[in-house]
Amino acid sequence: MQIFEYNPPNLPWLDIRYQDRDIIVINKPSGLLSNPGIAAHTFDCALTRLQQIEPKTILVHRLDCATSGIMVFAKNKKAESHIKTQFQNRLSKKVYIAEVMGKITQEQGCINFAIAANKDKPPLQKVCESGKEAITAYKVLEYREFSTLVELKPTTGRTHQLRVHLQALGHPILGDDFYGNKACEEAASRLHLHAQSLEIIHPYTQKVIKFISDCSF
Repeated sequence: MQIFEYNPPNLPWLDIRYQDRDIIVINKPSGLLSNPGIAAHTFDCALTRLQQIEPKTILVHRLDCATSGIMVFAKNKKAESHIKTQFQNRLSKKVYIAEVMGKITQEQGCINFAIAANKDKPPLQKVCESGKEAITAYKVLEYREFSTLVELKPTTGRTHQLRVHLQALGHPILGDDFYGNKACEEAASRLHLHAQSLEIIHPYTQKVIKFISDCSF
């Protein structure tokens, strides 16, 4: 694992995919934090960039810094509460795409390994019987020469869940400098994990709305 160095991408500054009176949706690039860290140099993030144009923007969920893809933010407290409740009650639907090391021989399945914080190596997580429930459904999309492209549908939203689950299967995500070995780190210039789609109930219209950002790796 490398020491965290933060050099967020500047182009595009913001990739806004949708906005209305209640929500704003972006395609977050890999390398940009969702919200500020403790250190002063981590102030630049998706949330603070949005707050420069919409000062009342509120964070409702997160993507890892290295993960790219769809994120939704609230523009008011009512929308924040509504969307957070959906996440807590597992009403939202998320689909991720990942490219992993090696060939996953079972073409689809469900990973059900509880996860807990690795207190010896923060901020890492680990599979742990006494941890919190974590469930991920997966389906192979494509076999490549030395890797597998998979679709991931997490039921739960634990920290680093997809990265930990795939490592536990013996197929860490390409470019993962937290959970992969040296060969895995060197296999890609970034983490090959992308939040491709997010489906929620709109907090005002009460209609199901889906946002998509196609994967490019």
